[in-house]
Order: sequence, then C-alpha cells, then structure tokens
Amino acid sequence: MARILLIDDDSELCEMLTEYLQPEGFDIEAVYEPHGGLRRGLSGEHFLIILDVMLPGMTGFELLKKLRQTSSIPVLMLTAKGEDIDRILGLEMGADDYLAKPFNPRELVARIRAIQRRTIPHKDFQPDRRAQLKLDDIEIDFGSRTVKKNSNIIKITEVEFSLLYELLQKAGQVMTREELTGIVLNRELEIFDRSIDVHVSNLRRKLGNRINGRERIRTIRKVGYLYTRQEH
Repeated sequence: MARILLIDDDSELCEMLTEYLQPEGFDIEAVYEPHGGLRRGLSGEHFLIILDVMLPGMTGFELLKKLRQTSSIPVLMLTAKGEDIDRILGLEMGADDYLAKPFNPRELVARIRAIQRRTIPHKDFQPDRRAQLKLDDIEIDFGSRTVKKNSNIIKITEVEFSLLYELLQKAGQVMTREELTGIVLNRELEIFDRSIDVHVSNLRRKLGNRINGRERIRTIRKVGYLYTRQEH
C-alpha cells in the first residue's frame, strides 16, 4: 500500500480521512503536531505528505520550508476556504498542490491519485531515448528525475520536474495553461486557479535566464507559456 503522512492537529479529521483513504489502497500515518510530523516527513517512508497550514507551535509553511531544505517529497497543503494567499504562498514555498477546507473526500482522492501517477513510475515503464532530454544547457533525466544546468544539479520539486519535462519536449511551441494543468497536475484548470502560474514562476527562478538575459520560459499573454530555444 502507498504510504501517506497526514500532519494535522484535528484528530477527528485525521480519523475520518484514514477511514476513507484506507479502502482506496492507502496506508495512512497521522501525526498531530508539527515537530514529529517533520521528523516523519524526512524519514523517506512515504510517497506523499498531506499538510495542514494551521498547526500549533509551527505553521505548515514553516514546516514546509524546513522540509524543502533536504526533501522533494510531494506535499498537498490543506488551506482555509477562501484564503487565496495561503494557497499561493504554499505553492511558492514548494507545495505540489492544495485543497481548501472543507473539502469532498472524493476530491482529495483525485488529487492524491494525480500526484501518485506523476511521481510513482508505472511497473511497466522502461527507460528509452526520451527518458533523457537535453536542450541547450539544460538536461533532465526521467529515470533518476534529476535536472542539470551546465552539468550542475538543480534542486526542484516533483511537479516542477514534470512541468519542465513537458515544456522542453515542446520547446518553441506554446502550451496553454489548460494543457499544462491537465498534464502536469492531472486535473482541470479551475476558475481563478493560479497553481500552474506559480509553479512556472518557481521554475523560472531556479533555472534563471540565459547568459544573454533572454527568458527561458516566456509568458504568452492570455494563452500560456513557451520554452524558448537558444538563438545562435
């Protein structure tokens, strides 16, 4: 069973989610306070962390920041309904996705499945020539899920890796926000949803511009994004 770490001080919610998610094939470990949650999150025993923003003693954002210093494990943030700033801040700090409380458990399962499909290779996956992709000074390896810039490893999250892979494959072509949300986040683009935009912004910051100052990822207004090819 795929293991999920749930960090939330609401014991009733944790119990309810455990009862709902176990029949779906997930093994849930619940931790009700942030310091123990951080220790367990760094154990490498889980494929996903579901993290509440409001925690006693350490906010979910503080925990996420500490976690991201050494770990790229996918994180799904639980935010308060209507708190758009929390969602954006969580994504900027390295969360993969978010869900606002109260939520439908079916929606939670859908988000978990989407992350699972993106991060856990299918048993029949066999690396081929597309598993390594190189464009100019950027090289990505799908097998090891690493990204290098001028042969130096760049630390990125799982969702940023998937986003970069898709953009590189279609370098020179515009990819719409709807396309990227569907492929990278495995869900439909929602109204006022800025998730993919924040992930693109994070990726831009980590990769930087080209030596000549030209943008790697160009915004195509009201459409989407384009990964530019180097001019010779």
